[in-house]
Amino acid sequence: MPTGIRDKVVVLGMGCSKFGEHWDKNAEDLVLDAYEECLADAGIETSQIDAAWFATAIEEQHVGKSGIPLAVALRLPLIPITRVENYCASGTEAFRGAVYAVAAGAADIALAVGVEKLKDTGYGGLPQRTRGVVNDMMIANASAPGAFAQLASAYRTKHGISATDLKRAMAQVSVKSHANAVKNPRAHLRREIDIDTVIKAPIVAEPLGLYDCCGVSDGAACAIVTTPEIARGLGKQGLIAVKALQLSVSNGVEASHNSWDGSYFMTTRRAATNAYEEAGIRNPREEISMAEVHDCFSITELVTMEDLFISKEGNAWRDFLDGFYNSDGGLPCQIDGGLKCFGHPIGASGLRMLYEGYLQLCGRAEKRQLDALKLVLTHNLGGFPHQNVASVSIIGRYEKNV
Repeated sequence: MPTGIRDKVVVLGMGCSKFGEHWDKNAEDLVLDAYEECLADAGIETSQIDAAWFATAIEEQHVGKSGIPLAVALRLPLIPITRVENYCASGTEAFRGAVYAVAAGAADIALAVGVEKLKDTGYGGLPQRTRGVVNDMMIANASAPGAFAQLASAYRTKHGISATDLKRAMAQVSVKSHANAVKNPRAHLRREIDIDTVIKAPIVAEPLGLYDCCGVSDGAACAIVTTPEIARGLGKQGLIAVKALQLSVSNGVEASHNSWDGSYFMTTRRAATNAYEEAGIRNPREEISMAEVHDCFSITELVTMEDLFISKEGNAWRDFLDGFYNSDGGLPCQIDGGLKCFGHPIGASGLRMLYEGYLQLCGRAEKRQLDALKLVLTHNLGGFPHQNVASVSIIGRYEKNV
């Protein structure tokens, strides 16, 4: 049986660029912004990094399919670099590679970097990926808003929720994230809104309106990881450790027959179950202190809180309306603004979530700092509801004896 990676790897440093529309910067500039902060935080030299993992999800936006662009941008010392892509979980995939390398003893110090430069396309959404390939998953007659609107309809029908109640709960998801982003100077969107504004906004795909959808951004984030012993040798104290890191990928069941009712994410449930076992968590609603989850659409965040077994099935909408996931609620969620407001440069998003959790656990989140944090959960979901990849990561303070 796998023993897992709990407390085998710690975060030595992290960094994140400002997310937004960076017309004056290219992807390499954004990577450098994040890396300089990360390297200074880690307190090491570039020459001490043994291996790196590089995440970008939209390959057409960047030169080549290798790790060469990262090596050149950061002048890395001729080390192995692996370029990874796993849809919206790409940043977490880079982190997973770096963490596993350290846990396995293949590297003493490893780097994970994620970046995306999307705003130069002149297109409001994600760039088209089909390139004329009929069998590509991103087929021409499907759209992300349309697919997630179907998730909302399936969820509402299954649980007997009125259209009005669900729309108000979805609106609260966005209202909460906008309020949190006001306190985050690196967020893309920093303006408070109210429920009525969300409900009255133009419809994108019923029941999803304009404020139910996250936009796309330019940005980069990175992490440097090592063993607890090496971190202590470098003089680090108050170590932040990886407690769990799990990934689940659709195998086609959801889209093949009607055993899946379209109201939840099978992959998230599997990844969460495995992550809790790895981290030794039995009651996530009580043991998780804060969460950063994949809010590509407001309904995604709502359903995800049930798939993470934090809200009871069919009751997440009530928890949102009751303020349970607000910054002053029982389990703050998207305290940095989430994908909705911090932004969603695809390859960087997973690392951005970990960055916020790391800052919070270190007590360095400034105006948005939360109290008495123990464990932080991050979650990514890439693809469509019927075919996707989900990741769940859990970090917290290192607990093993010296």
